[in-house]
Amino acid sequence: MDIGLQIQNISNININSLKEAPIHLSSEIQPYGILLVLEESELKIIQTSKNTLNVFGIPPEQMIEKKLENILDPYQLEKIQAGLAERNLDFINPTKIWIKKRGDEYTVFDAIFHRNSEGFLILELEPAISHENIPFLSFYHLARASINRLENTKNLQEFCQIIVQEVWKVTGFDRVMLYKFNDDGHGSVVAEEKIPELEPYLGLHYPESDIPKPARKLFISNSIRLIPDSQIEPVEIFPTNNPLTDHPTDLTKSSLRSPAKCHIEYLHNMGVGASLTISLMKDQKLWGLIACHHQTPKYISYELRKACEFLGRLIFSEISAREETEDYDYRMNLTYIQTELVDYMSQEDNFIDGLVKKQPNLLDLTSATGAVVCFGGNYTLIGNTPKEEELNYLIEWLKKNVEDEVFYTDSLASLYPDAISFKNVASGLLAIPISQRNYVLWFRPEVIQTVNWGGDPNKAFEINQSKGDVKLCPRKSFELWKETVKLTSLPWQYVEIKAALELRKAIINIVLRQADELAQLAQDLERSNAELKKFAYVASHDLQEPLNQVANYVQLLEMRYNAKLDEDAKEFINFAVEGVSLMQTLIDDVLAYSKVDTQAIAFQVTEVETALEKALSNLRNRISETHTTITHDPLPAIMADGTQIMQLFLNLIGNAIKFRSYEPPQIHIGAERLEDDWLFSVRDNGIGIDPQFSDRIFIIFQRLHTRDEYPGTGMGLAICKKIIECHRGKIWVESQLGQGATFYFTIPAGGRERDRRNGRNPQNNLFS
Repeated sequence: MDIGLQIQNISNININSLKEAPIHLSSEIQPYGILLVLEESELKIIQTSKNTLNVFGIPPEQMIEKKLENILDPYQLEKIQAGLAERNLDFINPTKIWIKKRGDEYTVFDAIFHRNSEGFLILELEPAISHENIPFLSFYHLARASINRLENTKNLQEFCQIIVQEVWKVTGFDRVMLYKFNDDGHGSVVAEEKIPELEPYLGLHYPESDIPKPARKLFISNSIRLIPDSQIEPVEIFPTNNPLTDHPTDLTKSSLRSPAKCHIEYLHNMGVGASLTISLMKDQKLWGLIACHHQTPKYISYELRKACEFLGRLIFSEISAREETEDYDYRMNLTYIQTELVDYMSQEDNFIDGLVKKQPNLLDLTSATGAVVCFGGNYTLIGNTPKEEELNYLIEWLKKNVEDEVFYTDSLASLYPDAISFKNVASGLLAIPISQRNYVLWFRPEVIQTVNWGGDPNKAFEINQSKGDVKLCPRKSFELWKETVKLTSLPWQYVEIKAALELRKAIINIVLRQADELAQLAQDLERSNAELKKFAYVASHDLQEPLNQVANYVQLLEMRYNAKLDEDAKEFINFAVEGVSLMQTLIDDVLAYSKVDTQAIAFQVTEVETALEKALSNLRNRISETHTTITHDPLPAIMADGTQIMQLFLNLIGNAIKFRSYEPPQIHIGAERLEDDWLFSVRDNGIGIDPQFSDRIFIIFQRLHTRDEYPGTGMGLAICKKIIECHRGKIWVESQLGQGATFYFTIPAGGRERDRRNGRNPQNNLFS
């Protein structure tokens, strides 16, 4: 075959599908026992291993459709039926049964029952080494001796060593190892007992592919597994497929199930003739294995296997307790820090200050070297962290790739390649999302390590293609292979991750409480504003009547006594009338100013050109008198209050006419679409404004000129500013004295609805 074509074919192979083949569905068993698949209601045999002729003297074809009552005597059958009536089959496993072979010759078996996932009863028969069950006291003494040794040691490593030594003594295997799984699936040998001739595996790491996911699932379901002879040929099941399901029977819990060919080859490559594996579970997860290897075939009875399992679990429970004890002090310290942080947050107006400004702080909760609180688009940094620009991209990556309540990794660069640039501060990341846009992040720097592997992990398996068959083949070399691990931090401990999750709950509760307080404050302000507007409206109307009386009586005085008044008296009356007129104008402007918010209750699609035309119509006399020229760009439709937009143009164009220079006014209204806003401008050729006063002119009652020079109340631009703020926009001026002025204002393209989505309401912007 052409080499290029061969490489292309290999690249097209789905490696994961090969690694995760369904090895629990098997049509073969190991030949040291007999397997029967039963239909439980009648104890009828529907499948059998093909070695029944040698043991029972009955061909497998004749076993099918037989019932157990055809093989066992009534006493034994009654005993089995009573055991099967119990929900837990451990009470009858194993059961000694005698089966007549020929003449007066009987064979004694250990009968082990289990029910598979499909509801079939599986009966496995193993030749009994002893005709008697191992008594309970033997189990007790076995465990008692081990516990006595445990009581004399406090070191966790010594605990692990005691497990392997005790199992080694009980079983007589050449090598017994305690194999612990890491978070990424690979494992390492943490304790070992062996005969002197064998090469040590203690401290070596083994890749995840040595014990792939399907195998680990089986170890969880079937906690003890024996392969007494790795060289012997398996025995087929007859018929191959279960006649009731038409596919191979699920043998997940079977002791006799034939190992996968890849695993047998793996044992051969390691020089293993027999193996025994005991699962160690913690918190319903596979913590590790007790792995026993022998150079030659070795059979261990079911009872002795269960004794080893009992011993391993008993001692491992002590290890788990010691692990918890060793974590206790650290866990208590983190609990104290967590309590302090919650108190600090509760006392501060801004909860972030409670996390970073006191001792202990956010770093202490997870033993991190850097931390960031990303909230409301702002970053609060503490310790050594990536730069803000790098954090922007990291947060975006988290938004797209993380949906859980917590995310952690000790090798961020392996998941997020851009992290290589800041590996010295953030090779490890622990993150908790407070909402879709808000996060708390902890960082740890790169720690370069040397890992000893049992063989090159990059060559953990090979792909073999022959006669159209594709399969994985295990590696042949297990020699020491040293790897320098970079871009990795110290791992995050379970107690640290749990502490981060608890802090997340506390932050969310505090933010929600503060949101409620803000909502209450907003409600109080709204009520207060409503009362102020009502007061302004009532006061304005109540003031108008006495002002009108003053104006009327003063003018009546002037008319009735005009002949008797000297020039000074007439001038004084004039001053009084002008003052009343100015006061009435001020009252009208204050009333207009107070109405701006109440008028902006519901925005509608507004044609800006229509609003402009209405404003120009109101100004037509002034425009005509001053020979003003007004032009405009094509104007859009926006979500707004049409009356307010008309009032806005009325004030801005009116000011441009009022503050004209010696030339006739020329005014242009521009419109430009930005990303999320419309930018409008009103440009004139008037007297201009000194830039130092560009903010002052928008303040209520502020004037740059005397009333003698330019009449008015100083309310016009303040009203414009309030209208724009009501529309969630901005207004400003750019000008120089003698060079005209350009007033700019923005209005969101989506109007008020867009503002709600983007957080106009303080509660909404916390968890959107």
